[in-house]
Amino acid sequence: MTAKEYLRQAYRLDQRINSKKNQIVSLENVAMSCTSAITGMPRNPSPTVSQMADAVCRMVDIKNEMKDELTQLLNYKISILELIRGVKDIEYKLILEKRYLCYQPWEEIACELHYSVSWVLKLHRKSLRAVDAVMARKEKKNELA
Repeated sequence: MTAKEYLRQAYRLDQRINSKKNQIVSLENVAMSCTSAITGMPRNPSPTVSQMADAVCRMVDIKNEMKDELTQLLNYKISILELIRGVKDIEYKLILEKRYLCYQPWEEIACELHYSVSWVLKLHRKSLRAVDAVMARKEKKNELA
């Protein structure tokens, strides 16, 4: 796995967590809007007893999945932070942290560092090579142990 692939894992997991948050909000809206209409007409038997109960059960399932993914995200971020700490150049560290831990877009990073976007991208490529070197050192160290 390349440094870039490894560093992007946290972002993808964060996106999945945000998706689950949106699903929960949607299910809460469904649960809140469930009302029963009292009429003299006979009801059509359906396998679903209550929309609200189904929505609540699904919310609980999603919240449990989200809890597990939040733990996984925290572990990813800690391991990414450890990798970034292994990089010697402070500027590389800053770019990596802003991109892979804070998920900032390139334009924002460039603006904050007072660089052009193309220069930040060039520094990013160099920083990824530095992370690859850190990963290789870790791998070699694990092989020796």
